[in-house]
Amino acid sequence: MQHGKVGFVLAFLAVPVVIYGLFVLSPYVQAIYISLTDWSGLTASQTFVGFDNYVRLFEDDQFWVALKNNVILMLVVPVVTLALGLFFASMINVGRRGKSGIEGVRGSKVYRVVYFFPLVLSMAVIGVLFKYVFAPTEAGGIFNGLLGLVGLDGLTQPWLGDPRFAFWCVVVVMIWAFVGFYVVLFSAAMQSIPKDIYEAALLDGSSRFTTFRHVTLPLVWDTVQVGWVYMAIQAMDGFALVHIMLGISGGPSRAGDVLGVALYRSAFNSYRFGYASAIGVVLLVLTLIISVLFMRAARRERVEL
Repeated sequence: MQHGKVGFVLAFLAVPVVIYGLFVLSPYVQAIYISLTDWSGLTASQTFVGFDNYVRLFEDDQFWVALKNNVILMLVVPVVTLALGLFFASMINVGRRGKSGIEGVRGSKVYRVVYFFPLVLSMAVIGVLFKYVFAPTEAGGIFNGLLGLVGLDGLTQPWLGDPRFAFWCVVVVMIWAFVGFYVVLFSAAMQSIPKDIYEAALLDGSSRFTTFRHVTLPLVWDTVQVGWVYMAIQAMDGFALVHIMLGISGGPSRAGDVLGVALYRSAFNSYRFGYASAIGVVLLVLTLIISVLFMRAARRERVEL
């Protein structure tokens, strides 16, 4: 009977495992092999060069600029995005004590729509939109126009044309684009918390911040942990926004370059697919390391209701 059960399980697992290996694991193996070759991507022949691509990669100053920007994205974007997501979700769901008990702040239904709005836009649309928002004044830049309307003309800048600001504009846009998703995610988690717990905290004289810290956050921490890892992986990419807002070069002086754009530029602009694959392998390894570190850093004892 036991043998029959094993055969039954294997029969159902065989096809999914084969498909997973063919369409998920196989591309990884191929990318690793290509990273060890000198291949233009236009010929059938591939010259094996060992780790030469990795040696050139780590000697390339632009690679370190792109890596630094990816690290900044990974550290800044998840922290700010999740903090804003938790704050807005808390205000929408448990922001005040109403006649019917704990409820969101006034107008919370409108805020839900406002925060959710970026989710209906593709990253390409967001990139094009904010490319015009941060355009120079003479090109009709919306942000510079608003600064001029409130008498802050001295603060106007060619935001995407200045190496000091170009990359940080991308950071701001990425945070804006992802906050809505985490507001929805954390709202769903908070709605599962019994309102009686909040009522008890208020009767004990707990402030809003204390209630959030000792009640809300521990009870939604599992969701925060998942969101943390997911946001870190998204931030490690950054390809779409940088490519659309700053171009294939990564902006002025390539100051806004990231690994995804460097990979694309090497493969489809310089036709160095072996070198591009080496960048991809480094990006894969970094993503795995960051995921493990974030999971360990965010691990804590589970709180049961």
